Amino acid sequence: MTHSFQWPDGRLLQIFECNGYEVPCYLSYLKDSSAVLFDHYVWYYSMYGHVEKLAEEIKKGASSVEGVEAKLWQVPEILPEEVLGMMSAPPKSDVPIITPSELAEADGFVFGFPTRFGMMAAQFKAFLDATGGLWKAQQLAGKPAGIFLSTGSQGGGQETTALTAITQLVHHGMIFVPIGYTFGAGMFEMEKVKGGSPYGSGTFAGDGSRQPTELELQQAFHQGKHIAAITKKLKGAA
Repeated sequence: MTHSFQWPDGRLLQIFECNGYEVPCYLSYLKDSSAVLFDHYVWYYSMYGHVEKLAEEIKKGASSVEGVEAKLWQVPEILPEEVLGMMSAPPKSDVPIITPSELAEADGFVFGFPTRFGMMAAQFKAFLDATGGLWKAQQLAGKPAGIFLSTGSQGGGQETTALTAITQLVHHGMIFVPIGYTFGAGMFEMEKVKGGSPYGSGTFAGDGSRQPTELELQQAFHQGKHIAAITKKLKGAA
């Protein structure tokens, strides 16, 4: 005979009885597969919306992993409205603005940004520069993280931007999770223009009129699912 109780946090407590007695002789804590057990943060900076579209697909991919709740966040804008207007940047979406202190609550991350001369945009770097408190306490150490991005052209810095961004993960002690070639045949597309690399998903914005293609969105979905599954595996083994 077995008695089961479910705790508010989703765990199942099972009491096994044996030898004909109603005294429990074994206790086990089991995770309810339907409960949200892992928080996965997708945080980004997007000026014209290209990175945001990738972020939305990454969130969907991460959320498709059982037990994972993915959340979208954007980092604060640092340019004044007057300058953004001169750059014809559209208004920001209603995705919540993240603060450094909220990062410690996540089990894993995927973060994205547009490229500026082969490096991440200043807006995203400014946010990371404000995470000194987390760095000092190494509160993000051991957490898996991936990267996605947008460039203006082919050869516009997709790989160099990823490479220079990895330094941020290293100093925080995070675990970089590339997608490698797990996306399969989509990684070898030669007939059509496609952003992304083994480092992470990506897109080409061109003059701004080009939007992420279906294949690029599929790659972003895959990245979200891939990293969320690894986050779940690492956290579950802890």
